[in-house]
Amino acid sequence: MNRPIAFLLLGLTLGVSPTLNAADAPVAPAASLPGQSLYHLQVTLTDQHGKAVPWASLRGRPQLVSMFYGNCHLMCPLIIENAKAVHKQLPADQRTRLDVDMLTLDPVRDTPAALAGIAQRHRAPDDWRFLQPAEGDVRALANLLDVRYRFRDDGSINHTSVLVLLDAEGRVRARSEVQGVAADPELVAAIGAVLDGR
Repeated sequence: MNRPIAFLLLGLTLGVSPTLNAADAPVAPAASLPGQSLYHLQVTLTDQHGKAVPWASLRGRPQLVSMFYGNCHLMCPLIIENAKAVHKQLPADQRTRLDVDMLTLDPVRDTPAALAGIAQRHRAPDDWRFLQPAEGDVRALANLLDVRYRFRDDGSINHTSVLVLLDAEGRVRARSEVQGVAADPELVAAIGAVLDGR
C-alpha cells in the first residue's frame, strides 16, 4: 500500500479528514435556550437604522422591551417616557448593561425612517432600538410579551401598555403596567437584581 493511501485510511479511521481546514470545521452549536425563553421564536426585525435584527440575537444581555406605535398620541409617548424614567433611575454602570427595545405594533406605517424620527423626537438614548417586525410577525411577538391589541376603524390601536424585563436568556423577569411618566420602583429593583445576577 502506498504512503498517501495509508495516511488517508489512518485519518478516516481516526475520524479526521485529511482535506479539512479550519474554515470548514463545524461550528459548535449554541447552548440551548431555557424552555421559558422568548428567543425560541425565529423572527427578524428591522431597527431604526435599517439594520436587520434577529429576535434571538438579543440573547446575552438583559432587555427592557415594550410594544407601541408611532401614530399614538396618548399612551405610547408615555411608554417611551416611562422607559426613559426607569433608565434614569439606574446607576450609570447598570444603564450600560441594559438594552431597551421598542417594538412597533404598526409596521406598515412605522418604517425604519419613521422609527428614527420617533427616537429623535423623544430624545431616546442612541443605543435604544426601535424595531419594526414583519407584518406577519407582530401577533407572535405580542403573544410572547402578553400584549393584547386590536386595530380600530380610525386607524388607532387599543393595546396593553407595559414594560417587560427579560433576562439575558430571554425569560420574563418582571412586568410593569405603564400608567404615567413616573418609574415603577419595583421594576427598577427587578432590573437591578437581574443585572446583579440575582
